[in-house]
Amino acid sequence: MQILSFFALPSLLACGVAAVPSQQQAELAFDALQGWYNESIGLWIPSTGWWNSANCLTVIADLAEINPDVATKAEAIYPNTWSNAQDYNLQLQKTVAAPEFLMQSQHGGNLPKHKTTGFLNNYYDDEGWWALAWIAVYDVTGDRKYLRTAESIFDDMAKAYGTTPCGGLWWSKDRTYVNAIANELFLDVAAHLANRAGAKKSYYLDFAKKEWAWFKQSGMINSQNLINDGLDNATCQNNGGTVWSYNQGVVLGGLTELSRATGDDSYVVKGKLIADAAIQNLTDSNGILHDPCEPDCGADGSQFKGVFARNLQILQQYSPEPRYATFLEKNANSIWKYDRSRRGNKLSLIWSGPFVKPANASTQSSAMDVLVAALATQ
Repeated sequence: MQILSFFALPSLLACGVAAVPSQQQAELAFDALQGWYNESIGLWIPSTGWWNSANCLTVIADLAEINPDVATKAEAIYPNTWSNAQDYNLQLQKTVAAPEFLMQSQHGGNLPKHKTTGFLNNYYDDEGWWALAWIAVYDVTGDRKYLRTAESIFDDMAKAYGTTPCGGLWWSKDRTYVNAIANELFLDVAAHLANRAGAKKSYYLDFAKKEWAWFKQSGMINSQNLINDGLDNATCQNNGGTVWSYNQGVVLGGLTELSRATGDDSYVVKGKLIADAAIQNLTDSNGILHDPCEPDCGADGSQFKGVFARNLQILQQYSPEPRYATFLEKNANSIWKYDRSRRGNKLSLIWSGPFVKPANASTQSSAMDVLVAALATQ
């Protein structure tokens, strides 16, 4: 992969940084993230968007699992977001076009309340992000209200499974595109729920197995073990779309949870092939992760890399590899040293540096995913 020359300048020093980020650093990053939290609506808006807010909630829950001080601070965030965000479920307009296949979300600045059906909207990937967020909150709180919310979101996704001419799940209810992220999220949510839903395990496990069986033969995984963005509508063949970091990431969580649910580690073996290919192809010479859209990734691409780190954490905790721990530590330390504002501990887009203004809740939560992953897997 060719990385723009300015990526490498500050990170020439990063390769020598070995220490795991501290709990204090992660907590400072959390405090900065909460500076963008709109308490009245339970979202990190207008700093970032609807699906990004689900990722903000997820990284907070993940950090709360390992940081008691954050766990205490977060106790009020979960019910506030659960109660209020549903009233402001954004009616997004999202576009994705060749050749980059970079999502672009658009929503108005006004946020009037409107009738909503929980955390459902017109996009199945958005629904998947919220399902995973509430599963993460359930894991840290034990409150089954959040698990039931995730189950209800999954049920809406499941209604669309197998309705495309190519198989799998549509990206949106407009039925315009069969892409990787919606299908990976469907796998990931199903596999997560299979390990948490008790008597309904077989229901979710069946969906997870079917989705993976379809996905691995769909053609979206190319000969390099990298996942392109989606399928061509006319041919149902790999569309050659951009290899985004988050498409290499979500599948890792799904395959790890599927291995946990079945006891079959062949899923994790495949996950490691994908993880290794991503690290080889999407990092600079110092091992720092980049997406091809940098330095301008818009409102959506700024979230992608943290998703990879979060799911590599899930894989690493289940089946540790020293190379993954090294990758997470390098990226976390590079972020803190080279991608942090001089004041306020804000974290930006380019993890090798330099800090690019303005940071927002998307870049902050994405970078936090790496700090949390490095801490959780040390």
